[in-house]
Amino acid sequence: MATKVIMPALGMAQETGIVVSWLKREGDQVTAGEPLMEVETDKTVAELEAPASGILAGVTAREGDEVPVAETIAWILAPGEALPAAAPAAAPTEKMQATPEASPVATRMAADHGLSLAEIPSNGRRITKADVQAYLAGRDSQLDSREGSRLPASPLARRLAGEADLDLAEIHGSGPAGAVLAGDVRAFQAQAAAPAPAAPGGKPPAMSRAWWTMAGRLAEAWRTIPHFYLEREIDAGTLQGWRAEAQTGSETKITVTDLLLRATAAALRRHPRLNAAWIEDEIQFNEAIHIGLAVAVEDGLVVPVIPFTDRLSVAEIAAAREGIVSRALAGKLKAADLQGGTMTLSNLGMFGVDRFSAIVNPPQAAILAAGKIADRVVPLNGEIAIQPRLTLTLSCDHRVVDGARGAAFLETLAAFLEQPLRLL
Repeated sequence: MATKVIMPALGMAQETGIVVSWLKREGDQVTAGEPLMEVETDKTVAELEAPASGILAGVTAREGDEVPVAETIAWILAPGEALPAAAPAAAPTEKMQATPEASPVATRMAADHGLSLAEIPSNGRRITKADVQAYLAGRDSQLDSREGSRLPASPLARRLAGEADLDLAEIHGSGPAGAVLAGDVRAFQAQAAAPAPAAPGGKPPAMSRAWWTMAGRLAEAWRTIPHFYLEREIDAGTLQGWRAEAQTGSETKITVTDLLLRATAAALRRHPRLNAAWIEDEIQFNEAIHIGLAVAVEDGLVVPVIPFTDRLSVAEIAAAREGIVSRALAGKLKAADLQGGTMTLSNLGMFGVDRFSAIVNPPQAAILAAGKIADRVVPLNGEIAIQPRLTLTLSCDHRVVDGARGAAFLETLAAFLEQPLRLL
């Protein structure tokens, strides 16, 4: 049976991906699970594995092409099997034409632009914000062609560019068909306003697409997400003892990050609101717990994910963490490494940072920031004592989490880290 090869979504906000290279050629025999191609997104370059075994055929995306998420770019066929004929589009029923299902954001966007939902095509079960943006970008592209221009852009991006007197031709578009979106304009403005540091030889360093897009997405997250922060300092003495005990008999190095991941996953089980997401102006709960780990790489910041973190032992988490970090630093992350994160941990303690506040990774509800463990003078039973202390800072999206819920989560997390036996 023919199997589709589609452009994967490596992040919930991803709209397109670029084909960097095909690791197999048309007509080659492929095996399920082996690397098939490399895809670049705003996050990183990742390997896409073959979804089935068979013969690669019907490749429609060339290296360098930017392809919308979920679009079929090739097929894997059984020996002797022919490419499937294009399935004829079913004629929409009168009911479907009259009242198509749409998300609240898509409905509002369509109304703002005077559009009928019936005229907006969708590849999913309902019309989404991305479908409206794609329709508007295509419509504007057609208008521009009649005016001698070939630059697709969303209406808001055009307005922002016009207000700032910017040339859309100079702005890289991250939307469908390369359309310039509002976030692209804001990222371009931020890049233009900040002087680039000089590289050896006097030439400014080139900014990669991954870094450029990361800057735009973080700027958009900072502008649109109502952040608030909760800070908690804990006694890390028991945590250090837990790490030493866990290291006994383990071939993989056990780090404080591994223990933080283990305790955070357990705390999320008790506080599912922190494991939720803000999508299409709605709170959506995630049943599984997949914690992402912020990793600094040459081209920016990537957040590979440890799936089902709450089901893993400390040793299993350490092995998974070691694998994703090594692949991230080598630029060999797989598509599955970047998918499905429900919360993020960022630990800068190894860099000597005492404490910091991180930016929420949308559409997640929260991100946990950890500083270094350091001896501090504290009052203890009416006397002065020196204890190893660790500061944790929880950044929350106030649309999903309120202060009380965030505080309750930190209380549970602190209890697990100061008394690990509670995890049992």
